[in-house]
Amino acid sequence: MSGRTFFGHPWGLATLFGTEMWERFSWYGLRAILATFLAASPAQHGLGLSQETAQAVVGVYGALIYLVALPGGWIADRILGARRSVFWGGFVIMLGHISMAVPVSSPFFVWLGLLLIIVGTGLLKPNMSVMVGRLYPEGDDARRDAGFSLFYMSINLGAFFAPIVVGWLADGDRWHLGFGAAAVGMAFGLAQYLRGGRHLRGIGERPVHVQHRLFWWVTGSTAAATAIALGAWAATGTLTVDRLTVAVTVVILVVPVAYFAYILLGSHDLTEDERIRMKAYVWLFVAAAVFWMIYDLAPSKLLFFARDHTELSLFGLPIQPATTQSFNPLFIMIFVPVFAALWVRLGTRVSTPQKFAFALIVIGLSFVVMAVAAALAGPGRVSVWWLVLVYLIQVFGELSLSPVGLSVTTKLAPEAFKGQMLGVWFISLSVGDAVGGQTGRLGRVLSDPMYYLVLAAMAIVAGIALFMFARRLRVMMAEHHEPVIR
Repeated sequence: MSGRTFFGHPWGLATLFGTEMWERFSWYGLRAILATFLAASPAQHGLGLSQETAQAVVGVYGALIYLVALPGGWIADRILGARRSVFWGGFVIMLGHISMAVPVSSPFFVWLGLLLIIVGTGLLKPNMSVMVGRLYPEGDDARRDAGFSLFYMSINLGAFFAPIVVGWLADGDRWHLGFGAAAVGMAFGLAQYLRGGRHLRGIGERPVHVQHRLFWWVTGSTAAATAIALGAWAATGTLTVDRLTVAVTVVILVVPVAYFAYILLGSHDLTEDERIRMKAYVWLFVAAAVFWMIYDLAPSKLLFFARDHTELSLFGLPIQPATTQSFNPLFIMIFVPVFAALWVRLGTRVSTPQKFAFALIVIGLSFVVMAVAAALAGPGRVSVWWLVLVYLIQVFGELSLSPVGLSVTTKLAPEAFKGQMLGVWFISLSVGDAVGGQTGRLGRVLSDPMYYLVLAAMAIVAGIALFMFARRLRVMMAEHHEPVIR
């Protein structure tokens, strides 16, 4: 390879690495303080929502972030091109954080900010990965995989430092200072992107198919229908934030049901084998949604536990509640190479359904630990090391499901839906986040230890059931056992 390189890769990867790292800094920085800000009283410069409603809002917010990846990819392919989509997405994200940083008591700028961040992330997130893949020529699969591993590191670096920095700045009810730091992070990412744009070698400059008229028709009609529906609801006097989160959750649940029905009940020239593989994938999709339902309670339920029921110090140093959100990306960076080597060594002896089942049982066990911690804390506090243990266990589950899920999605996708199926995988995160946000309502009838145990039981039972049917699913997936060559 001639010219300047980034750890042996095209220098354009350095541009995308820095952009993604700062974008993830802004995303995880906001996420680390959002729930506590929403639940803080107006006297503490918060919105004064109940913890249950704050958890629901954070869940729906995360769910919509993943859901809009589908239209975001479509817009890049047909309207803007990947390169401009990333820029304008980042710019809109920055505006969203600036909106949230406006130090006024009105919640308008908060909701506007969250909406802008959702829209901007839908444009940026799916297209960053597309551009990374296009840096490499056809057939250079080994270096492409290594490049994505480096790119994955950028995500976790941003996720690790953001809660520490933003949590420290927001301490003492300085929420808008924390939101401002997230805006600065996104601004750094945009500056990196513009400065290094020449190294992208024209990648993603033009859309693959131009369909401007269809885009504006769909966007306009969708926006108009949403505005009319919300206006009519508001006119009845029954529209509240809490009820809106329920309505959005119902819509999100309908999306995968409708999509799988469309694939399986329509013709689409699917072969019988493709239909069987898609039926197997539906079960993996449901398992993934259950996993994310628990895993993505970190920025809401577990954050409240950190604030209210843990001694916030590590090695004698005081930390902020938001800092506990850095445990997860730290463990991911440590254990990614371990699990990558493990899957290679195990080869096909462990099937995809078995990996998913293991992940479900592990995520369930993490909440058994949370139940013990909550019972020991009672109205008081326990060591923050309990949360360290919980996040360590959860990472073992994530590394057994998340990268495996991306891989199996591309493998089982019917030929007619190859370009759409990764978006379907992200819908599993959307469903999990939305439903997980609504589980906070169980706190009205269950104690905290029982809340954690109920969710733990759901995941463990689902994991055991998946283990029982793993052989059958493996056959449906045509994932055959083969001896490992040493």
